[in-house]
Amino acid sequence: MARVVLVTGVSSPLAARVAQALGAEPGVRRVIGVDSAPPAATTGFDYTHVDLHDESLGQIVADSGADLVLHLGLDTAHSANREDNVLGTMRVLTAAQRSTTVRRLVVRSSATLDADDAAEVERHTRGLQRRRPDLEVAVLRFANLIGPGVDTPLTRYLDSRVVPTVLGSDPQVRFLHEDDGVEALVRMAVSDGTGFFDVAGKDSVPLSQCLRRIGGHRFPVPASGLRVLRGVARRGRIDYATASTARAVSAGLAASLNTGELERVLEWIPAHSSVEAFESYADARGPRRRDGRGRPQSSRLRPVHVLALAKATLGR
Repeated sequence: MARVVLVTGVSSPLAARVAQALGAEPGVRRVIGVDSAPPAATTGFDYTHVDLHDESLGQIVADSGADLVLHLGLDTAHSANREDNVLGTMRVLTAAQRSTTVRRLVVRSSATLDADDAAEVERHTRGLQRRRPDLEVAVLRFANLIGPGVDTPLTRYLDSRVVPTVLGSDPQVRFLHEDDGVEALVRMAVSDGTGFFDVAGKDSVPLSQCLRRIGGHRFPVPASGLRVLRGVARRGRIDYATASTARAVSAGLAASLNTGELERVLEWIPAHSSVEAFESYADARGPRRRDGRGRPQSSRLRPVHVLALAKATLGR
C-alpha cells in the first residue's frame, strides 16, 4: 500500500529535509508537511498551515489518511518556549490516538533538553503507547544537533561573545551532524523499529576545546548563577534559548548516551563523529563578526548581562 506521511515542524531545515527525503522513498505516495510557520521551500512535499491552539492538526491527520507521522516539532526550531513544545507534542499525540489510519509514529526528542522538558514529552508519548498498543512508536533522543546549516539554541549559545559555564567544570559534549540527523529519522521512519533510541556521533569534545576553536570566551560561574541567568531570560532581557542551553550543555546531559540500540535496529551508524560534526559547523561559521572597534560581537549575551549575572550570583 502506498504510504501517506505527515511531518510536523517543516519550518525548520531539518524537518523540511526529512520530508523531502521521505517523498523520494519507494512506496511513499504523498508527504504532507505541517507547521504554524511556512518552510523556506516545499519541494517534494505539500505544506499545510496548522495552529497550535485549535484542533486543526487532528483534522489534517484525519483528512489526509496518513498512516505514518513524524513529529519533529511545530515552529519550535527558533524558539525555546517550553509551553509551545509541550503543546505541540500533545496535539500530535492526540491526533495520532484518534486517527483510524495512523499506524506508526516517530518522535524527535532530545538528550540535551532540561530534564523536566524531555521527561514530560516522553511521559506523554509513553501514555499514548498504553492507550494505543497497536501503534508503532519510536522516539529518537538527539544529541546536540550541529552543522553548517543549523541555527539552534546551541549554536546561539556558542556564538555569544561571553559564554557562561559552570565554575570548575569542563563537560564533554556529544554532537550529531545535521546530515546524520536526517538520515536517522528517515531510516527509522521506514523501519519497523520501536522504542527509545539515543542518537549521537561517536566520542565527545570538551566544551573548552569547542570555545577555543571558535574564539568564544568562557565566563565560569557557580551552578546557581545559571539559574539566575534563566530568570533574567524569562524577563526578556536576554535570549531564553541561550540561557537554557547554557545549563543543559554545562550539565553534560548528552555525554553518556548509549547509541548501540539504534545502531543494532537500523544497522547503521552516523557518518560523522562528534569532533567532525563540530568542525563542520566551525568551518562554515567563518570569522566571528566584529563591531566598529574591531571587537567580536553577537546579538545574544552581552557584557552588561554578564555583569548582572555576576552581581546576582555573588549576592551583591
